Amino acid sequence: MTRVGVTSIDVATLAGVSQSAVSRTFTAGASVGDATRRKVLAAARQLGYAPNAHARSLITGRSRIIGLVVSNLDNLFYPAVLQQLSQGLQTDGYHVLLFVSDQEDGDDLVRELLQYRVDGIILGATTLSSALARRCAEANIPVVLFNRVMADATPVHSVRSDNHFGGRTLARLLAEQGHRRIAYLAGREDASTNLERERGFLEGLAEAGLPLFARGVGDYDMARAREATLKMFADPAHRPDAVCAASDQMAIAVIDALRYDLSLAVPDDVSVVGFDNVPQAQWPAYQLTTYEQPLAPMVESTIGLLKVQMQTGEVFQSRNVVVPGRLCLRQSTAPRRAR
Repeated sequence: MTRVGVTSIDVATLAGVSQSAVSRTFTAGASVGDATRRKVLAAARQLGYAPNAHARSLITGRSRIIGLVVSNLDNLFYPAVLQQLSQGLQTDGYHVLLFVSDQEDGDDLVRELLQYRVDGIILGATTLSSALARRCAEANIPVVLFNRVMADATPVHSVRSDNHFGGRTLARLLAEQGHRRIAYLAGREDASTNLERERGFLEGLAEAGLPLFARGVGDYDMARAREATLKMFADPAHRPDAVCAASDQMAIAVIDALRYDLSLAVPDDVSVVGFDNVPQAQWPAYQLTTYEQPLAPMVESTIGLLKVQMQTGEVFQSRNVVVPGRLCLRQSTAPRRAR
């Protein structure tokens, strides 16, 4: 239990070290010898001392609080994103202030975050206006978009997987397997992830000399993905033989709709591919072929961009990091000629 009134001076006196050594011991990333650290921690435990984070922030001008705004938590990809970002920041000695948004526009929550003296902001599956991005830059608060990119030149950094190449890769796979009636199920049509994936997918089809056979919109939502699938397959004489969904969550909904609503077999009747490689993609019920978003490298790059600017205190030109992914070939696809 923390004792009221115990100060860093009391800890320093008991440990036989300077007050600055106590401060460095309780500051993440600060330089302090192992022997000194052990003395300070032992004295702190004996006295029941815990550092006052608020007081330290007043002295250093840094709160070590990172604002994290995440939307789309019902998407199977983002709970893992939230976990890894939070753990990575906490390992580096930062505290996470989490806000959950129900929309792509994160302006209202970012304005609220600015009231908490945050040192940096990460936006997952959401964006902010150019005006608010400039306001953050003027306050020397770095902002990193995770899995999104701004449409215009603003002082905001971004980290995303290679959505365009992933879309092309999936199109090429389906074409090489002999599919000729290939459909695309879009996510949110204004989301940069969907725009890049669909553009790559259409380019991949064009390279194979194929037109897009059908298109639906699932908005990265399972219920809407099911509805779009039923609509695309409504005419038995005009059905796709393969479907590319812009996310694994929608691909799983497609497979369920094909099997349980339409009595079609995957992959015997229809091949299905997704994008993300969420844990559920490997489940025996789905064995989903997908293009993986490399979560760990993306999280590492996001935190790295944030730390560089926080540590240097300098506003630098926006950096857009694109992390290459990989194709995960499983049993939801099969060559057309083998059927």
